[in-house]
Amino acid sequence: MNIIKTKLEGVCIIEPVVFADERGYFFESFSQKEFEEKVCKTVFVQDNESKSTYGVLRGLHYQKPPYAQSKLVRVVKGKVLDVALDIRRGSPTFGQHVAVELSEENKRQFFVPRGFAHGFVVLSEDVIFQYKCDNFYAPKNEGALAWDDADLSIDWKIPSGDVILSEKDKHHSSLKEMKLVFDYKINQYE
Repeated sequence: MNIIKTKLEGVCIIEPVVFADERGYFFESFSQKEFEEKVCKTVFVQDNESKSTYGVLRGLHYQKPPYAQSKLVRVVKGKVLDVALDIRRGSPTFGQHVAVELSEENKRQFFVPRGFAHGFVVLSEDVIFQYKCDNFYAPKNEGALAWDDADLSIDWKIPSGDVILSEKDKHHSSLKEMKLVFDYKINQYE
């Protein structure tokens, strides 16, 4: 696997080695050993999959400590724009984001560590999206930010009128209004 570091510490793009011929293709989508050698030591405990149609935007989500999650995400079918946003108090990149296109063609994966909000929007007709999490889902510890917070300047690559949100995702606060729960300096959570 090829690791592409981003401007956000710990957030990286992972490109697998794909073996393709006239029969199709094969690639190793995950190796615990290689992931720990090249990215970081973590143990994924839950795999999730979602199916969505064009314009569906899920995010910007995170889980509050002590149930914070790192995520390793990828697209099986279709194409998304995937976004990681630094929400660690004291981080030199606080409030900055990285966006990457994930698709069935490029087979890229995106690692989003704890301390970052995560979201994606569907750019294709539909998408099947998978993610590995290093902590279990804890509904009482959910957190989220407004996808359209003007201070974040995220270009979601589709017209805002095409965005489809869950009822819950229509009512999130801005980053300025968020009570910060991740601390960059001590690398611990309050």
